[in-house]
Amino acid sequence: MAMKNDSSVTEFILTGLTDQPELQLPLFILFLVYHIVTVVGNLSLMSLILLNSNLQTPMYFFLFNLSFIDLCYSFVFTPKTLMSFVSEKNTISFRGCMTQLFFFGYFAHSECYVLTAMAYDRYVAICQPLLYKIIMSPRTCSLMMFGSYFMGLAGAIVHTVFMVRLNFCDSNIINHYLCDIFPLLQLSCSNTYTSELVSSVVISTEVIASSVVILMSYALILFNVTQLSSGKGLYKAMSTCSSHIITVALFYGFGMLTHIKISSDESMDQGKILSVFCTFLLPLLNPFIYSLRNKDVKVALKRFLRRLTLNKALRLS
Repeated sequence: MAMKNDSSVTEFILTGLTDQPELQLPLFILFLVYHIVTVVGNLSLMSLILLNSNLQTPMYFFLFNLSFIDLCYSFVFTPKTLMSFVSEKNTISFRGCMTQLFFFGYFAHSECYVLTAMAYDRYVAICQPLLYKIIMSPRTCSLMMFGSYFMGLAGAIVHTVFMVRLNFCDSNIINHYLCDIFPLLQLSCSNTYTSELVSSVVISTEVIASSVVILMSYALILFNVTQLSSGKGLYKAMSTCSSHIITVALFYGFGMLTHIKISSDESMDQGKILSVFCTFLLPLLNPFIYSLRNKDVKVALKRFLRRLTLNKALRLS
């Protein structure tokens, strides 16, 4: 993808999260800890799924990909954000900014579709349990994941191409800690109507389509479980969905708040705070949400720790 245009701006200055010097070191330590926990948490969950035969099911196949996306997603902006806390001038080249925008969009869009696929998987598991293995075959799951990554790629390409076509010739100061769509649109000296329209259509179409699938899946699940006479069956059905419901609520809730178009500096600062939750906390929380609220994962983790302890004891003896 070519990243050349007629802009006189060759690099941008990111304002970062704060301009107060006394907060730079504490924030650096805090976000470094966030990043380490995110990496360890997602890698641990991915390893458990790969190494445990009990977790070789469609549900955990999607969960593995969700953790993979969160892991990659955190590397898109975290290194640059950490550098901003310790460097005097927080700059990023035009090419680097467009690259960050592309991968930011790619993993965010892909996660949206993976969460949608997970909702459909839960619908089939609860409402059509006898046909579950047939409907959610390895081929079907692979095609759904391929579609998720492909749609994520398509969305990222559209956002990036329309951003590269804009000219940046006046201010080069981005009031953010990453290269996001609306902060960049505010800097452009071109007519941004088409780019804003295309970005809004892509995001709106994605959110509406995925929301319809998720809501329909859970509406059918709710209808199905209300027919169950067994309270135990109802509890088991809903407990398998609780982690996904929490993740979807957090992802869509804060994602939509973050990408509402804002113009004032005060609103932009609030947008940065909301972005912190989406870019740093969600990738960190997802492994814990699925681990702490999932019996299979907890059992697999206990077995792994028991095996690790046993191997260590055998080596010492």
